[in-house]
Amino acid sequence: MTSTHGSAGPTAAATHPRSEPPARVSRFSRGERWVHRSTAALTLLCVATAAALYVPQFAELVGRRYLVVTLHEWSGLLIPAPFLLGLASRAFRADLRLLNRFGPHDRTWLRAARRRDRRPESRPAGKFNAGQKVHSGWIAGAVLVMLGTGLMMWFTHLTPLVWRTSATFVHDWLSLAVGIVLAGHIGMALADPEARRGMRTGSVERPWAEREHPLWLKEPKEPKELKEPKEPKD
Repeated sequence: MTSTHGSAGPTAAATHPRSEPPARVSRFSRGERWVHRSTAALTLLCVATAAALYVPQFAELVGRRYLVVTLHEWSGLLIPAPFLLGLASRAFRADLRLLNRFGPHDRTWLRAARRRDRRPESRPAGKFNAGQKVHSGWIAGAVLVMLGTGLMMWFTHLTPLVWRTSATFVHDWLSLAVGIVLAGHIGMALADPEARRGMRTGSVERPWAEREHPLWLKEPKEPKELKEPKEPKD
């Protein structure tokens, strides 16, 4: 069968095979994603209610101070709950062990970050880079301090006045630091769509993993690749 000038023949599509989508690598389990989302929701609620309590302009807009105080107290108290429930997940426990390990390549990553060297070869990283490890450790410590000082402020009859005064000072200034760190964390996540997709879907493209976390793919147990479903041929 022939075709007229300027038109494609009936088999033209077959001569130009579609490019295969990049292979995907499993990164986070469903349980890990649930822990992250639940913790994020509780943290954002705690930060939002804190802003409504401490910033006069927000307080005037929101009103209902008693309700805001109640939401702030209970959201802060429940922040560790997703973490504790996530300990039932083997994948979550495995990632916690990785976050707690700090090797020579992590020091190399931090030196490159301090020099603002963004070359992939200068920032070796396993499943989690050094910045993520430092961030997770700092946040874990901050949550414990915030929880302790918050309980001292909540149950006023259990501690002397000087303790409550000190707890209020630490709680207020640490909450400001937490807000700044969380803003930076969100900003970095917005700048990396594939990282967000990995937390949303559980998998990332292999080229991204090779560029951002090359040592992760060289571990003894290499992550399982996921194949994108192929489109039906015409």
